[in-house]
Amino acid sequence: MDGTLLQAAEAATGFMPPAEGLALYETALAAGSGVVLEVGTYCGKSTLYLAAAARETASTVVTVDHHRGSEENQAGWEYHDTTLVDPATGRLDTLPHLRRSLEAAAVEDVVVAVVGRSEQVGRIWSTPAAMLFLDGGHSEEQAQADYEAWWRHVAPGGLLAIHDVFPDPADGGQAPFHVLERAVREGSFTETRTVGSLRVLRRTAR
Repeated sequence: MDGTLLQAAEAATGFMPPAEGLALYETALAAGSGVVLEVGTYCGKSTLYLAAAARETASTVVTVDHHRGSEENQAGWEYHDTTLVDPATGRLDTLPHLRRSLEAAAVEDVVVAVVGRSEQVGRIWSTPAAMLFLDGGHSEEQAQADYEAWWRHVAPGGLLAIHDVFPDPADGGQAPFHVLERAVREGSFTETRTVGSLRVLRRTAR
C-alpha cells in the first residue's frame, strides 16, 4: 500500500486496526476495477484504505453514511467522541471530518461521498459493485437493514467484507456476526478470509 496513504489511514479518526485495514485494502485490490461500496463512513479511516486500492485499480469508492453516528456513538455510550459534536446543533456530525480526511490524503478524485441513510440510498442504487464493505450501525436492526439494502448490488463473483464480526459475545456485539451467518446460510456468499474481526466473502454465481 502507498506509504503516504497508509500513514494517512492510520492517523485518521476511526476504529479500524492496522492489520484489518490492510486486509480491507487487499480485498479491494482483489475485487479489481469497478465500484467499491462502503456502508458506514464515520470520519473516513477505512475509506482511505479502500481509496488506496481504488487508485491502483482505476476504481471508484462510493461511501454511504448519514454522518449522525451509530447508536454506540451517541452521548452516554462507550464510543461517543465529544470532538465530533457540532456546537451549533449539539448533534454528532462526522461529515466535515470525512471531508478533511479525503482532502488531506488527496483522494477526492477516487471517492464519492453519499450523505443519507443506508436503506434509502440502497433502494435507489442500480450500479453493480465489485465489492461491498459493511461497517454501518451495529444494532441488530440496522445491521440487518444495511445487508438487506445492499447485498443484491454485489456482482456475481464480487466480494463482501463485514467488519466487527465477533462469534463470542464476550468480545463484542453480535449483529455483524448474525449478518455473516445470514449471508452464508442463504447461499448468497461463501466465506473466504478472516483477519481479526474482518470477514471476507465472495458472492456465488446465482
